[in-house]
Amino acid sequence: MNLSITATTPLIGAITLPGDKSLSHRAALFASMAEGTSTVQRFLVSGVTHAMLRSLTALGIEWKLEGDTLTVTGKGITGFNPPAESLNCGNSATTIRMLAGALAASGTPGVLDGSEGLRCRPMDRIIEPLAEMNVPLTSSNNCAPLTMTERNAATKLKATNYKLPVASAQVKSCLILAALDADGTTTLQEPGPSRDHTERMLSAMGAAITTEAPYTVKVEPLSKPLSPLDITLPGDISSAAFMLVAAAIVPGSELTIRDVGINPTRTGIIDVLREMGSEIIILNKRVSYGEQVGDITLKAAPLKAIEVSGDTVVRMIDEFPVFSIAATYAEGTTVVREAEELRHKESDRITILCNELKKLGVELEEYQDGFAIKGGTIKGGECESHGDHRLAMSLTLAGLQSPNPVTVQNAEILNESFPEFATNLEKLGCRM
Repeated sequence: MNLSITATTPLIGAITLPGDKSLSHRAALFASMAEGTSTVQRFLVSGVTHAMLRSLTALGIEWKLEGDTLTVTGKGITGFNPPAESLNCGNSATTIRMLAGALAASGTPGVLDGSEGLRCRPMDRIIEPLAEMNVPLTSSNNCAPLTMTERNAATKLKATNYKLPVASAQVKSCLILAALDADGTTTLQEPGPSRDHTERMLSAMGAAITTEAPYTVKVEPLSKPLSPLDITLPGDISSAAFMLVAAAIVPGSELTIRDVGINPTRTGIIDVLREMGSEIIILNKRVSYGEQVGDITLKAAPLKAIEVSGDTVVRMIDEFPVFSIAATYAEGTTVVREAEELRHKESDRITILCNELKKLGVELEEYQDGFAIKGGTIKGGECESHGDHRLAMSLTLAGLQSPNPVTVQNAEILNESFPEFATNLEKLGCRM
């Protein structure tokens, strides 16, 4: 599927987005580890979450999906059955890393595998600390497939005090799950902030998890079963980012996105758009299962270039492709540094993003840890998604104000995370 977009009028309206992808992953998995029936409303139905659900089926977990309401019958932390075949995690690094932690805690043997793209993602980040916890996990050159062998159910994992070399919610979540069946307190220290959805949701389910400054989490082994979930998930801030940037670059736009997760570890995109000049307010703030939720309203205003680095990078690590589109329409040169982690996503997002923007006439410079984009230089043209869902959506938005059309080839990959992308833009007046 090729995709192009135009906006002849300002984007004006109010929309509600599908549930948060990160929370959907966690809710499905954690519900399977609880004892009893969990109900998860506004569950994200997409390619990546189906990878998690398929894996739960292979592990003997019963679930039912009606619309966007997921019901899961949990069997406790040790309730998984050994899968008859490899667990296919698709293209989802979140799925494979979190399942590794869950299998470690349950003592369930199995093989974790996925797409060719997933097989290129670094897994030594979980293999090494899990080895310190005596988890019987082996790999193929520190990449998937990962093989978990059986361990004696009476033997607890070894509690550890581990310093993560890179701030990573996926790695931290994997180790937290394993620590639920350790022989003592596990302490995890990160060099900077990462999203804390796992800590919040598991704590609400009864796990003893405490967060200490700076960036330190302590996990106690479970003393009682996890309680089932009864939760309505907020909208995904990463999906909201595409809509916010779309409105930010079309003059006269005013957009409201209702019921969005505004977890402070995820709101870097809001901060940078404000710094660039967009008028953003958040109303109706509330808390659900430890997660902050609110309604975001953005009014378009002329954008100016900024510099992004440090902790802000981690707080918007998934939003850099779409942020780069805002940068192409900002006055001046926007600079991103300390973002080398982008080279280890679904693709090398720095090189591929820079190369595709160059195809559209954007003047930029690539760095090992980021890039510099000169605003006002986009001309239009054809570009390629490279099988990266965020890149496909971001490049599509580049055509909103381009002097010539922008066409993104093989854009169907966006269904992995945001199937309603085009529908929501059309509601706001865009032509797809």
